[in-house]
Amino acid sequence: MRKRNLLLGLLMMPLMVMAGEVKSPNGNIVLNFSLDAKGRPTYEMSYKGRPVVLQSRLGLELAKDKHASKGYDETDLMEGFQLQSEATSTFDETWQPVWGETRDIRNHYNEYVATLTQSKEQRTIAIRFRVYDDGIGFRYEFPQQRNLNYFLIKDERSEFRMAGNHTAWWLPGDYDTQEQVTQETRLSEIRARMHDAVNWGNSSVAPFSETGVQTSLQMKSDDGLYINIHEAACLDYATMHLELVDAETKHLTTKLGGGTNAYTPNPQPSNYSLPEPYTFVSHLTPDATGLKGCMQTPCETPWRTVMVSDDARDMLSSNLILNLNEPCKIEDTSWIHPTKYCGVWWEMIVGKSSWNYTDEFPSIHLDNIDWTKVKPNGRHGANNEKVRRYIDFAAEHGLDQVLVEGWNVGWEDWANMWKRDVFDFVTPYPDFDLKALNEYAHSKGVKILMHHETSSSTQNYERHIKEAFELMNKYGYDAVKTGYVGDMIPRGDHHYSQSMNNHYLYVIKEAAKHHIMVNSHEATRPTGICRTYPNLVGGESARGTEYEAFGGSNPNHTCILPFTRLQGGPMDYTPGIFVTRLSEWSSNPSWARITLCGSLALYLTMYSPLQMAADLPENYERFLDAFQFIKDVACDWDDSRYLEAEPARYITVARKAKGTDNWFVGGKCNEDGHKVNVKLDFLDKGRKYECTIYQDAKDAHYEKNPQAYVITKKVVKKNDVLKLTEAPGGGFAVSLKAL
Repeated sequence: MRKRNLLLGLLMMPLMVMAGEVKSPNGNIVLNFSLDAKGRPTYEMSYKGRPVVLQSRLGLELAKDKHASKGYDETDLMEGFQLQSEATSTFDETWQPVWGETRDIRNHYNEYVATLTQSKEQRTIAIRFRVYDDGIGFRYEFPQQRNLNYFLIKDERSEFRMAGNHTAWWLPGDYDTQEQVTQETRLSEIRARMHDAVNWGNSSVAPFSETGVQTSLQMKSDDGLYINIHEAACLDYATMHLELVDAETKHLTTKLGGGTNAYTPNPQPSNYSLPEPYTFVSHLTPDATGLKGCMQTPCETPWRTVMVSDDARDMLSSNLILNLNEPCKIEDTSWIHPTKYCGVWWEMIVGKSSWNYTDEFPSIHLDNIDWTKVKPNGRHGANNEKVRRYIDFAAEHGLDQVLVEGWNVGWEDWANMWKRDVFDFVTPYPDFDLKALNEYAHSKGVKILMHHETSSSTQNYERHIKEAFELMNKYGYDAVKTGYVGDMIPRGDHHYSQSMNNHYLYVIKEAAKHHIMVNSHEATRPTGICRTYPNLVGGESARGTEYEAFGGSNPNHTCILPFTRLQGGPMDYTPGIFVTRLSEWSSNPSWARITLCGSLALYLTMYSPLQMAADLPENYERFLDAFQFIKDVACDWDDSRYLEAEPARYITVARKAKGTDNWFVGGKCNEDGHKVNVKLDFLDKGRKYECTIYQDAKDAHYEKNPQAYVITKKVVKKNDVLKLTEAPGGGFAVSLKAL
C-alpha cells in the first residue's frame, strides 16, 4: 500500500488559487467555498471550466425539542457563521478490496476543511470537502462542545443547484421502497410524471413529494456532462433523498398516517428562501416521531457526493463512493468469499410453489402449533426432495450454494399484518430436515444459503439473532439472505430512517462476529460501507428479477441500474432467466423482457460478488450449452474495463478473473438493439486465447424470439476485433481463456 498524506499550512497552499478554492488532482474539477452576506455556507463546482453545481447553500435545520441540549431554545445551523479557520491537504493511497471489480483501488484527493463558528450561539462546525478527479464529497462535522451536544435534526438543507434542465434518470422519492421503474425525463418534467411513476402496489410505499427523487440520481446535461448525486458512508444517519425545489414548489410532503398518500403542504422554515429553478435540496427519511436524526457530538454526517465526467464510462468505473468510506474493520477476512448460487426461490416468486407449509389456519401463534399434526398444502417449495434436487444440480455444475426460502415456520401469515412475533429463525417445517439436508449438501461440496425474512419486525429479529446465527454456525452456513418486506416494526418507522440504518449495520456487525456474509433485501440503498464491512456481499434495494414475474421490467432497466443503484455497492439482481415466458411452466402470464444472451450479459454488466443462477434446474438443462457461460464466469475480478456506455441505452464491459489470465466480456442493450466492435486490446501481447462467443441470433428479439442464440468458438489475440450485434432487449457474453 502506498500512502502520502501532507498537511499544508495556510501560507503554503499550492492546491488553492484563492481562499476557499481547491482543485482535483488533475485540475479538471474546481470547488469553491464561501460564506454569503448572511453568513450562510455556500459552495460551487465546475468541470473543465463548465458549471456543474452553481452556488448552493449548506446547513441543517434543528428541531426545538425537550430532548435537545438547548431544548426549545435550539437554533438552526444555517446562517450567522464566521470563518474560524481553513485547512487543505492532499492524500494518495492504493488499497486492495477483499472483493471487487479491480484488485487495486486508488484513493487520491485534495481536501479543504472550513471550520465555522456561530459566535452568538458559541457553536462550531466544520464542513469537509474532498475533491477527486471524478467528483467531490462533502460532509458536516460536529466536534464535542457544550452548546452543541445533543441535537435533533428537523431536516438537512444541503443544496445542489443544477446548471440546466438536465435529462435525469430517477426513481420517486420514497421512505420505504426502491422497487420502482426508473423514469427518464427532463428535470422540469419530474412533477408531471411523479404520480404515475410511483409503484403504489408495493407492500410498503411512502412517497413524500411531487418532486422528490432518490439517490443515486444520474443526469446528463445538454452539453454532454454526466452528473451523479449520491451519498457515501451513511452510518448512524437517515438515508438522503433529493427534492427538486423550483418556482412552483411549496416543499410538498406526504401525509403518511391513516393509510393515505396524499401530498400535503409543509411550510418552509422562516429563514429559508426558495432557491432558483432546478435546485435539489437534501431530504432525510424521518423516523416514527417525524424527526430526521438524533445526534450526539462528536459526530458527522454521511458524505454528499457529486460525480461528473464527459464520458459515461467514468460513471461506471468510479470508486469515489467506496473511497469515502473507512477502511475494512474486520481483521480476519479469510472467510469472506465470492459466491455463485441457485435456489428454491423462483418457483415461489412465479407462484408455482408456496413459502407456507399449510393453509389450515387463518393466522398462527408459533408457540401454539404442533407442526407434526398440521395438514400440509402440497405446494410447499422447501421440502426435502426438492432441496436435494437443487443440491444435486449445484454440485453437478460447480455452483457454491443453494438458497432455500420458506424453510422455517411462520410463513402462513407473515406479510403485511404488522405482526411482531412472526418468525423464530430456528424451527424448520416438518418436511425440511435441517440436519440431514446440510449433511447431504456438504457431502456434495455444496453449502446451503440461509434465509431470514424478518417481515420488517426488527425487534423480533434482534431478539432472535444470536440464536439464529449460532444455528448457522452449528450447521456450517456461512451466508444469510435477510429480508424486510412490509411496513416497519417499530410501527410508524420507515425502512431508510436513522434507526433502521443502525439496525442494518447491527446485523452486519453481529454476522461478522459469527463469520457470516450478509445479502440484505428491502434494506436501504448501499453507500459503500461494504468497504468497511466486506461481509456485506450484496443487497437488493431496487427492482430486481422478481419483478419479471410481477408484470416485467423494461429492457433498458438493467442499462440504468449500473449508473444508479450500483454506485453504492453490488446488487443481488438474481439474473439468469432462460425461459422468459413463465406460462411455459406455470400459470403466471408475465414474461421477462430480455433475451437469453441478454441474461448471460448481466453476470458482467451488473457487478456483484454474489451471483445467482435464478432459473429452475430443468430450464437450464434445456440449454446446457448456454448455461456453460454461467458455470465459467467469475464473481471476483483483478481488472475491469468499461468499453462503452450510455445510460439506459447500452453497457459493454471486459473483466479479468481474479488470480487468472482469463477475461470475460459482456454487453447489454435496451429495446433498440445495438452493434458493437469489441477491440481486444486489453489482452496480453503475444498470447492466444480460446474465445467462446454467446450472442443473439439474427432473428432474436426479447419479445418475439428470446431464446434464439448462437455459440461460436475461435482463437484470438491482442487487438483482434469482435463484431457483435445485440438484439432488441438482448446482449452478448464472451469468455477468453488464456492458452
